[in-house]
Amino acid sequence: MRAFIFPGQGSQAVGMGRDLAAASAAAKAVFQEVDDALGQNLFRLMCEGPEEELTLTENAQPAIMANAIATLRVLEAEGRVTLSDKAAFVAGHSLGEYTALCAAGSFDLATTAQLLKLRGRAMQAAVPVGVGAMAALLGADIEKAESLAAAAADGETCTVANDNDPGQVVISGHLAAIERAIDLTKEHGIKRGIKLPVSAPFHCPLMQPAAEAMAAALAETVINAPAVPLFANVTAAPVRDADVIRTQLVEQVTGRVRWRESAIAMAGAGVSEFAEFGGKVLSPMVKRSAGGDVNTVSLISMDDIEAYLGTL
Repeated sequence: MRAFIFPGQGSQAVGMGRDLAAASAAAKAVFQEVDDALGQNLFRLMCEGPEEELTLTENAQPAIMANAIATLRVLEAEGRVTLSDKAAFVAGHSLGEYTALCAAGSFDLATTAQLLKLRGRAMQAAVPVGVGAMAALLGADIEKAESLAAAAADGETCTVANDNDPGQVVISGHLAAIERAIDLTKEHGIKRGIKLPVSAPFHCPLMQPAAEAMAAALAETVINAPAVPLFANVTAAPVRDADVIRTQLVEQVTGRVRWRESAIAMAGAGVSEFAEFGGKVLSPMVKRSAGGDVNTVSLISMDDIEAYLGTL
């Protein structure tokens, strides 16, 4: 059994999608449709930069989605297959959940791009620059991370944002609380804490204004039942009901990304192969979480896609 998975923020890079668009009309069509939906030349920004503009949350989110969907569309076109033929489940990390839903037919491509543009702007606007922060805790399991976050909060927000794998947890909240947490890592048996170069404290209660903005947008958006179940970030459980998905996408803005639990749950449901589209960040996390019995593959280039088609 196979799952198709889709990366989150941080997997953007100048040059992304350029070679794929040059090699495939299917990829080029995805990038053009996203540009048209957003009324901007996002693909040129993806190809040429500047990096600081591509990294802006409102650009990075739709760009990462477009690149992943283009990779999937090339696979489908070259192999004459559909996602539902080859995958039993989809999942995505944070913004990647929207990509997964687009891949499975819950949103059309233009709607997905517009939702992610809005989501990026709303998340950036929710907290003034310099008020919040995030940090990766290396050598931390979830229990140690939760204990550290509680100790560092001191009346401010400090909470687990991403439970990525057994040795990497990300915390999010007020800047001072995150800095206290980094100082306390050794006391809590954690190897080290590294402040992340992000512009806002994602997946914590400080994102409530962004959650409200997404609730309003999603209330006006048609969501179809996905062709295959989605393993949701906030529950690490499969879902196909459109109304439940709508609610969970709002909860996801302030809630924890349960990626480690999702990988374990998918493996428990019988998934033995995970294919990551447009990135190579999630595959190692899955391997560390679900164990050595699962296979992972990262699909980025035309060569990757052609090699993978030979295994399907």
